[in-house]
Amino acid sequence: MKSLLQVVNNACVNVEGETINSINKGLLVFVAVEKNDSYNSIEKMAKKIANLRIFHDSDGKSNLSITDTKGEILLISQFTLSANTNKGLRPSFDNSAPPKLANDMYLSLKAQIELQGITTKIGLFGAYMQVSLINDGPATYWLSV
Repeated sequence: MKSLLQVVNNACVNVEGETINSINKGLLVFVAVEKNDSYNSIEKMAKKIANLRIFHDSDGKSNLSITDTKGEILLISQFTLSANTNKGLRPSFDNSAPPKLANDMYLSLKAQIELQGITTKIGLFGAYMQVSLINDGPATYWLSV
């Protein structure tokens, strides 16, 4: 399982011209579920996202987590994060989980993050989405479990 976290001032996701979800200060998290991921991967990823100290404290140091700041998460499924670009000029997605499994695990990740006490909103799995954000910092982090 791979995730790309972006600290944001706000973010929203649109499908067919309609905003389906938005957040204020928090994290925009793109996630890719891969073939060999397990439900253990979900728990690890949820805890890592919830507790990663990437928000500034009053001294400007990265000492606070999303849990500490009471921020929100916008979770977006993005299978392209699992792309293999090592050969040729066309990405391979052979490592991506099948859609049904990926969606189930994506929804399980949302539930696990919410168990950490974090308001979590999602995109529409499998849909063509437009995601807008104002990156704060900019601060972007790559997680893999």
